[in-house]
Amino acid sequence: MSELTHVDERGAARMVDVSEKDITDRTARAAGTILMQAETLQAIRDNALRKGDVLAVARTAGIMAAKRTAELVPLCHPLPITAVEIAFELRSEPPALNVEAVVRTVARTGVEMEALVAASIALITVYDMAKGIDRSMTVTELRVVEKKGGRSG
Repeated sequence: MSELTHVDERGAARMVDVSEKDITDRTARAAGTILMQAETLQAIRDNALRKGDVLAVARTAGIMAAKRTAELVPLCHPLPITAVEIAFELRSEPPALNVEAVVRTVARTGVEMEALVAASIALITVYDMAKGIDRSMTVTELRVVEKKGGRSG
């Protein structure tokens, strides 16, 4: 097992010192899925929900969330995010919406957490906007798909 980087020699949580790392282009891609009823998927596809355009609002929420990750995850470094892309795929079988978040920066540390937060908040926003017609929705399969840049990417 590798050494835990966010724990000091006494076992206390700490923010990792990245001051000696090189500044490089870094990209992370995260994805997740929200399972739903077929009628809910169709309502999203038809832009027929009373709260408005689900995908536009979820995309905006994901972008905003990526930029606020350091405020939400205690040991994350605030990063100069250079781009956030949120893409959706509506899937018929089983009825679901897939989200993919790609986050880029030029920094000393990566943006995996930012991509995960962006994807998760986009999915949660879909839930919030469609819960009036489908409380059975389930967010699942949240994961980092790809990491580029830095020492291990």
